Amino acid sequence: MNYGIFRSEPIMTINDLAQIGSHNKREKKAYKSNPNIKLELTKDNIELVPLKEKYVKGFKMLVKDYEKEHNERMKTERDDRKRTFNEMLNKSKSVVADELMFTATHKFFDNMSKEEIMRWADTCMDFVYNDLGYKKEQVLHATIHMDELTPHIHCVVVPLVKKLDKRTNTERFTISKKQYIKDNIHLSELQDVYNLRLKEAGFELERGIKNSDRKHIKIKEFKKTTRYYENKVTTINKNLDNAMNDFEEKMKTTKSTIIDKEYVKVRKDTFDSMNNVIQETKKAIEFQPKIEQLFNEVNTYTTSHQTLEKENKNLQREVKALTTRNQNLTKENNNLKTYLKAILEAIKHFFREILQIGNEPTKEATTSEIKDYYNNEDFDSNDVYDISKGTTKEDELFDYAEIPSYLKTSKKSYKEKDKDDYEMSL
Repeated sequence: MNYGIFRSEPIMTINDLAQIGSHNKREKKAYKSNPNIKLELTKDNIELVPLKEKYVKGFKMLVKDYEKEHNERMKTERDDRKRTFNEMLNKSKSVVADELMFTATHKFFDNMSKEEIMRWADTCMDFVYNDLGYKKEQVLHATIHMDELTPHIHCVVVPLVKKLDKRTNTERFTISKKQYIKDNIHLSELQDVYNLRLKEAGFELERGIKNSDRKHIKIKEFKKTTRYYENKVTTINKNLDNAMNDFEEKMKTTKSTIIDKEYVKVRKDTFDSMNNVIQETKKAIEFQPKIEQLFNEVNTYTTSHQTLEKENKNLQREVKALTTRNQNLTKENNNLKTYLKAILEAIKHFFREILQIGNEPTKEATTSEIKDYYNNEDFDSNDVYDISKGTTKEDELFDYAEIPSYLKTSKKSYKEKDKDDYEMSL
């Protein structure tokens, strides 16, 4: 019995895209990490959607309108928020591109002619266009690798779309894989559809084993990635600790904060220290999705393939060690989540205090920060409500977070807090 296989691999950064391009286009001189590649057979590889340029250059051509829109927006952005196009993409929680991979169990291709392999490949590409919904101009590159043990297709797509931006009420470009593959449940449904398309085309293939999409990933790659994330989590925790300790030291001087009827003056080093805490927190929040992605990959791999790997004792020991490392990383990540939650609560408190007693420019800047946290889903509408209720920015932030108007407070007084008794604290 032969199985048809379709899986989706997110590409998270520009550097990752470049690495995948080098592999797919066989730009390396040697492949010591993959002895299955026979470079003498590379001439037999088939370009389905050719790309003469390197992946990054081809990608930039594909998203040129998106980059132009981003650069125009940056002209009016505050200096501390300005980012290059690449920086924005790399720090985004979304993908840069998505790699779709199609293959089947090895015996399916035994004695298959090039014409029949092309017919199978055309069926796969029809699935990309008609069932996944990608347009031809969204396909960066697609190729059939004939120089490995089993023929397979690498199809790299860029899910570039236009979506409504709530903040500006205008349509903006974004790259969103979820527009095409919403989640793992949807992916499983698409794999059912793919199997149906193969059968309709006359190929005698069964649906691939559910939840087995990660078999192709090498354990050494998992170990390398897991080690990187372990070090990254350690660095994030250390930076957060240092930032919080520095801020707490600076806060010991806040009793000498100068307050008058119109504004509050905080020592510059104290304010800079708080900003440092916010920036380190943002870095941690931005890194969270990548950690979660690694957990899902390792868990799926170890769960789906333990029975298949029992024949190889050395590999089984590697899987066990990898599972232990993943459990340790999960524990570290849970600690980080708890820490982040506490810091976000502190930031909420800090923002609210500024909205209550800060001067108007400070309130404007803080309101913009609150909107950013809301857009990034670090704050929800309840958080915005807690921060802004009873302040002069209540109407603006309630409207932005779509909080019901009946929850708004009376406007008879925004100065309920006794400023003489005010002391900034966490």
